[in-house]
Amino acid sequence: MSKYTDFTTVSASETSVKPETEKKEKKNQITPVTVDPSSRAKLLEQKKKLHKIRKIQEWGLFTGYLTPSLVGVMLFFFLPLLMLLKTSFQKSSTNTDFIGFANYERVLTNEAFKSASLNTLTFAGLAVPLAVLLALLLALLLNSGLPGKSVFRSIILNPMMVPVASVVLIWQVFFSYNGVMNGWGVSHIFGSDKLDWFKSEHAQIVILVLFIWKNLGYNMVLFLAALNNIPGEILESAMMDGAGAFKRFFAIKMHYLSPTFFFVAIMSLINSFKIFREVYLLTGDHPTDKLYMLQHFMNNQFKKLDYSKLSAGAIIMCVVMIIIVGGLFFAESKFDADVEE
Repeated sequence: MSKYTDFTTVSASETSVKPETEKKEKKNQITPVTVDPSSRAKLLEQKKKLHKIRKIQEWGLFTGYLTPSLVGVMLFFFLPLLMLLKTSFQKSSTNTDFIGFANYERVLTNEAFKSASLNTLTFAGLAVPLAVLLALLLALLLNSGLPGKSVFRSIILNPMMVPVASVVLIWQVFFSYNGVMNGWGVSHIFGSDKLDWFKSEHAQIVILVLFIWKNLGYNMVLFLAALNNIPGEILESAMMDGAGAFKRFFAIKMHYLSPTFFFVAIMSLINSFKIFREVYLLTGDHPTDKLYMLQHFMNNQFKKLDYSKLSAGAIIMCVVMIIIVGGLFFAESKFDADVEE
């Protein structure tokens, strides 16, 4: 009897499990859901409204952050530029009669302006390439595992911490008539017993050395940062493929260094126009012909209160700078396009 009773209980339990499993299977089945077209259109409209509200909020946040800077640029840059442009077409700052391009003709036919422009462009043409190339060479040297490079880096960066007045004092000690250079007999190399360096024909070379010494460290740091950002695995794979040092530099490193080249060139160009501070402190208002820069011309016209002529000269300088910087932008874009191809 016990066998039969066990059989009946087992069969009853099995029959009781089947309906439960069938119910679970029915629940797990995916039933198709029908969406009302009108409710779907309402959902799309709500999403569009939320998207517009989010865009308006982002635009308001962006405008709120940008407005103070925009107002500052308009007040302190564009408005003075428009006033300067207006003054350049007037007879004088007190006489507002329109005289056309007469002030520009006065500036362009002025011998002092021609000499200052030639000296400034010559100095920039020498200083900018030297500042860029020497900084790149030093950065490559420090990036190649040079022993004692931390000490060498500190020596190169020291001029950045020296004030302009101290730099001028150092150069006066070295290059004055009774200075260190004449005491060491360096002037004999140039065929003279003693040289007044700031009044000789070598005066621009002295200022060029000062410019490079002062700006070399900053440019070197920028190139070092760019070199450290080049992926090492790319250089290693090129080395494994048999590419030499020159091939790796011009094919790989130049691609990553091109933005830094452009930035360093722009900063060096700006700093070459700012060399007037050092030249003014060393030589005064009227230096020799080789050191007479555009800023000297502007400074002297300001002292004469000839604002119309000064404004015309400033506009001409602005146009020339726009052309030079635009040329650098164009050269960089062409170089990047050639590299990408």
